[in-house]
Amino acid sequence: MEITSNEKLGMGALFQNQVIRTILLSVLFLQIGIWVRNYSILLYVIEKTNENPVAVSLISVAEFAPIFLFSFIGGTFADRWRPKRTMVWCDVLSAASVFIVLLTLFFGSWKVIFFATLVSSILSQFSQPSGMKLFKLYVPAELIQMGMSMYQTIFALFMILGPVLGTFVYQHFGILTAVAIMGIAFLCSAAVLLLLPADPAPAEEKPKTTLVEEMKEGFRYVLNSRPLTLLGGCFAAAGLAIGLTQPLGVFLITERLGLPKEDLQWLMAAFGIGMILGGGITVGLSKKVPPQMLLAIGMGASAIGFIGMGLSTAFWLTLTAQFFSGVFMPCIHIGINTMILQNTEEAFIGRVNGILTPLFMGAMVITMSTAGWLKTHLSIVYIYEAAALLLVLGILSLLPLMKKDAVNKGIKEEI
Repeated sequence: MEITSNEKLGMGALFQNQVIRTILLSVLFLQIGIWVRNYSILLYVIEKTNENPVAVSLISVAEFAPIFLFSFIGGTFADRWRPKRTMVWCDVLSAASVFIVLLTLFFGSWKVIFFATLVSSILSQFSQPSGMKLFKLYVPAELIQMGMSMYQTIFALFMILGPVLGTFVYQHFGILTAVAIMGIAFLCSAAVLLLLPADPAPAEEKPKTTLVEEMKEGFRYVLNSRPLTLLGGCFAAAGLAIGLTQPLGVFLITERLGLPKEDLQWLMAAFGIGMILGGGITVGLSKKVPPQMLLAIGMGASAIGFIGMGLSTAFWLTLTAQFFSGVFMPCIHIGINTMILQNTEEAFIGRVNGILTPLFMGAMVITMSTAGWLKTHLSIVYIYEAAALLLVLGILSLLPLMKKDAVNKGIKEEI
């Protein structure tokens, strides 16, 4: 009887779940605010500084630096605080910071625009792990992977629509309207989150601990969990591989294909379209494929894509390899998030997320910072093949988990 009921858990059951519906609608508003923010501020700073590369790079610093500085702290506080309240307050404070920026822009000081990106990026480090805690609390285990698939599909959709939306708003309405839209989008997200069930009261009084003690507990928890430790190794390998290739895409166009640098946009579009289609495919796969296998499939496909892009001297082949990588990219994101949720107790989700995310980002930044130097000493073909090799090493780190899953399946079938 149990197997039959699990098989019936499809799209209908997914959208009947109030928490999933609410979080997806909240993410939709947040993505509107984030992409309008990213592109409007980028275009505004380029215009104000006459394309000053230092000023433009500061936008990326404001966006990504909080991931290193606040991810683990934010995750620790997310484990301490009630998830619904945390998410609502983060969105309200993001909106408040945006409206402060709007007021300041009226008085002529444009440099404060960096403040909007910085504050909302910091607050997202508290909000995002709280969203994962809600999945753990209210979503049945059978629906978690499918829910994550829908979550990822929204992100993929905005990879295509986001730049268009942000550019359109800025070019047609200007920076003041763009900033106002950001604030309204964050407020709409907060309003939607009020529909979530009330935060459960703590079941029992816990002994008081300091923030530092809770951080240490988080590291111990990850180190004592074999699945999470192996996932950390996989994270590091994937970060190193992606960081190695991300800054060098333009050289595939100019050196390997002999085309103008502007044609890079077609590679980005192929990847985004692949992600949208892949999100839909992964929703179907997620009901049948365990998350570690999903992650391995995604990394294997990316490795094949990197090999194809590195070796290709034909535009259509490079485009196909990029599209192929995009189709399987949701497998990576969904596999990772599902594995974290399945292998982590609710009380530790924030800290586990706060340890693994900077591990990935840190590895990515290491190879991003050395990619330019490597390019001056090595052929781009070797760099892309090295990235594929790193992904294969990441897959190998998952083999013990795949073997364990196969053994568990065999035991269940025997019973």
